[in-house]
Amino acid sequence: MIKFNRDIIKDKIYACWLGKNIGGTMGTPYEGDTNMHDIQGFSTPENVVLANDDLDLQLVWLKAIEDKGPYSLNDQILGEYWTSYIPPHWNEYGICKNNMRMGLIPPVSGEYANEWKHSNGAWIRTEVWACMAPGCPDIAMKYAQMDACVDHGAGEGTYAAMFVAAVESAAFVVHDLRKLIDIGLAKIPEDCRMAQTIRLLLDCRDKDLDWRETRQLLVEHTADLGWFQAPANVAFAMLGLLWGEGDFKKSMILAINCGDDTDCTGATLGSLFGILNGTAGIPEDWKKHIGDNIVSVAIDKGSLYGLPATCTQLTDRVYDMIPVMLKANRCNVYLSDEDQFDEADIAKFYDSTISKQLINIPGMSFENDFIWATCRVVYDGQPEIDPNGSAKVKLIVKNQQNAGSRHLNLKWHLPEGWSVSGVRKDYVLPTPTRYTSNHVVIEATINAGESVEALNRVICEITTPGRPTAGLISIVFIG
Repeated sequence: MIKFNRDIIKDKIYACWLGKNIGGTMGTPYEGDTNMHDIQGFSTPENVVLANDDLDLQLVWLKAIEDKGPYSLNDQILGEYWTSYIPPHWNEYGICKNNMRMGLIPPVSGEYANEWKHSNGAWIRTEVWACMAPGCPDIAMKYAQMDACVDHGAGEGTYAAMFVAAVESAAFVVHDLRKLIDIGLAKIPEDCRMAQTIRLLLDCRDKDLDWRETRQLLVEHTADLGWFQAPANVAFAMLGLLWGEGDFKKSMILAINCGDDTDCTGATLGSLFGILNGTAGIPEDWKKHIGDNIVSVAIDKGSLYGLPATCTQLTDRVYDMIPVMLKANRCNVYLSDEDQFDEADIAKFYDSTISKQLINIPGMSFENDFIWATCRVVYDGQPEIDPNGSAKVKLIVKNQQNAGSRHLNLKWHLPEGWSVSGVRKDYVLPTPTRYTSNHVVIEATINAGESVEALNRVICEITTPGRPTAGLISIVFIG
């Protein structure tokens, strides 16, 4: 069991958002410049907070989880909030929104034709998940993956979000910086570029290399990915953490001086320091310089009302969601009058069971839930089709309720002149036991006719006797 003192954890959440604003404001003037810098602090006037999408998007996620609750929140709901309330079309933001407008459901929306799926848009917005799930790195990581896949599919940008969310959530309990990074590494594939780059960073630290030399090695290692990509920039933030030796100012300056996506590296480092040390760990002159306000740049405020306008308001609303998030995910973590945890609690932070399940979700797939069953559709290749061409899909239908085996009746609704082959009308969905699986795999070939539109929608209707809810699986192909 983990217990958190209510006052201490609220102070840490406030320090998280304050640190986010400090780092974002300090780093924004140098954003996109891949050269090494030599800043010594703020270049902005006192009491001026620069707008930062790193914080903006998290206000939308807060509203989404307040509206829908952690029980039902999923990637498709977050995708709908994207299309409703987030106007910018920058890089992966614009690509995912365009894909969703065409009917492609997350995570396909972040995977298809997305040259920016390894970029920074997701790991920079993980604090809202970590602060609502303190001391629960698996839970924070799960929601961060749900969020990131909308605009990063199964790319390095999603792995980066899982890594950072786990580190931030664990930081409410663990203060050893190396252990925190090891916890983050336990949540992502060993062979992904994120993990490779972080291991290179740790190797440089073990060899006691200068931060400048380390930064150069990181740049060279990730050169093939280009600028604004997650592996290098997350490593820059972690470089500030390790080489800064616990000093907020030194750490922040080092991270930003590495260059590239400097508002993101500074903002994430600032939030992580806030979680680690609370407001007492943030220098008074920097607190005074930045103030309490939140300035937005990436939200349609004309459509989304009542968002937090200050770090104080944001803290209160995130804090209020903690018991709901913990209850929904059956966490053995509680708000109390005292802090309580031990090494056995921390040892569980390294478990990779849940992360492996998330990692194994194909980027070119999506899932529908119709209560008594779920269906994950996996495209065999790209979601594209030519006139008189064909495309294969796999439907993995899982038994959601242990109410016995049941017959599945399939009915296909196709554009005129199209057909489906390789499937039957009836399948048996087994009851899960020690000896049988809880799913059935249906492989189908969709055959287009002479007429193919820009957007083509195939509906697979799945029903079972005795159940009122029909599964209507909308499978989209781009012509």
